[in-house]
This record gives sequence, structure tokens and C-alpha cells, in this order.
Amino acid sequence: MQVLSSIGRFAPSPTGPLHFGSLVSALASFLDARQRKGKWLVRMEDIDPPREVAGASDQILKQLDSHGLSWDGPVLYQSTRLDSYRAALETLVKSGLVYHCQCNRRRIVSLDGIYDGQCRDLKLPKDGQAARLRVDSSNIYFRDQITGDARQNLHKEVGDFVLQRRDELYSYQLAVVIDDEYQGITHIMRGSDLHDSTARQIYLQRCLGYGQPEYAHLPLALNTDGQKLSKQNLAASLVEGNEASNLWAALDWLQQSPPKELQQQSIDRILQWGIDNWSLNILAQNPKDMLAPEGY
Repeated sequence: MQVLSSIGRFAPSPTGPLHFGSLVSALASFLDARQRKGKWLVRMEDIDPPREVAGASDQILKQLDSHGLSWDGPVLYQSTRLDSYRAALETLVKSGLVYHCQCNRRRIVSLDGIYDGQCRDLKLPKDGQAARLRVDSSNIYFRDQITGDARQNLHKEVGDFVLQRRDELYSYQLAVVIDDEYQGITHIMRGSDLHDSTARQIYLQRCLGYGQPEYAHLPLALNTDGQKLSKQNLAASLVEGNEASNLWAALDWLQQSPPKELQQQSIDRILQWGIDNWSLNILAQNPKDMLAPEGY
């Protein structure tokens, strides 16, 4: 049986259609996986119903397909994985690593977002409370393939963090760690807005006895107000019929220097050029957030 050198993934939340910033993340992770001759998976992070938009999952998949970003195997929907999250959480509870917390969001904000462990020893009942993971005082180190060496002390900089919310929805941190392990993800490429989550995920991986993927955090595409392009900031959806232009613009924004004549080629040729010429080293030389191209 052939052992793949790489398994990457793109994991959008179905809160709206793809915009230029999400295309950049999808394209970069696709090119990186394909250049490594590995698999590229798509996972739909649909475990926060209040934020989700009806039909967004299907629209995102159609947009990926129209841009030639073909994924391997079936799409994994996190909404089908709730039993796995529940089992992992119960394991952590039995290990004494999780406790229940009654503190509300207002109190956490008053602490500048760094939880002080007020409920650690109260032995509160499960019902109606959040579940928090106990962190220790050690430093978490990792090497980011774009931004370099990183260190975070969770105890000082984050505090015990939530794995299940008071409304019983599972946290991003728990779901992403369990599904990365389940899917055998070896390389994670995502936006730099998630860099701060990495130490938490590494700590949780260690608590669960999982392996640690390689991480690379991409610069963010910004709007003219200096905000990250996002659905929350009303980023425009990618225009149907402009797929070749979109791919060329994303390659150019990613500092890969695609030739101008490539804009007139098919999406397959553009993607093949991207695979052949993909360079993380170029991004690492200038990992700063940048304005999105005009029109995006």
C-alpha cells in the first residue's frame, strides 16, 4: 500500500459563498498538496447552526468545482461527527482534564479574554455549563512554514479554554483537532487569523494522544478599510464565469508571479502552472497581510 507524503484540507464554514480571501486559502492548500503529490480533502465545518446560511455548503462546493479545485474522496460534514466529539470530550472528562464552567461571555471579556480558572475547583454539574480544558504552565512551541518559530504560554495568554459551549455546541478547537486526526491530515494551511488557535490545538492533540500536523499560516487578504475579507465584513462573492481571472489573481496575490499571458489560458493550465511553480519560500519572505486586488 502506497503511503501518501501529504494530506491537506480546506475546511470552510457554510456562512456564505466563497470570496477572494477564501479562494486564496483553498488554492494555496490545493497547490501545496498537489505539489507534494498528496491528497486534498474538503471538510464542511457546519456545527454552528446560528451562523450558517441555507444552501451555502452546496454553493461553496460548486464554486470550488468551477475553479477546478477537485477534492479527493467524499466531503466530510462535521454535523455528522457529533458522536466522535462527544466521545472525545467524555474521555477528557474521565481523565480529569475537563471541568464545567458557569462564567458568561461578559465576564470573559472583562478578563481581556484570558480565563482565570474561577470554576476549576467548583465541581459544577454538567447541565447548562460550558466544558473547559485545563491547561498547564508549559510553553507550546511550533514552527510555522510561513511565519517561522512560534511560542505561546496557554496558561498566561489564553487560560483554560472551551471545548463545549453552554448551548451544548462543540467548539471549533475540539472539532478541528478530532477531524484532522480522523482524516489523517499532515499539512494544515490556513489564514493567519487562526495562528493564535494553533497552540491550543497542539495542546489538545497531546491530551488526546494524537500526532501533530505541519502548520502554515497565510497572510490575510484585506479590504480597503484594512479589515480581513470575510462574510461578516460583506466580502463580495466570486463572480461566476471569471474563474480563470480569479485563479490568476489569487496566484499573483500569493506572490507566485504568474505570467500575464496565463490569464488567457484554461483553468486546468493555470492550476498546472501553479502546481509546478508553487513556492512557500516566497510567501515566507513577505508574510504580511495585503489588500485584495481591485474588484474583489
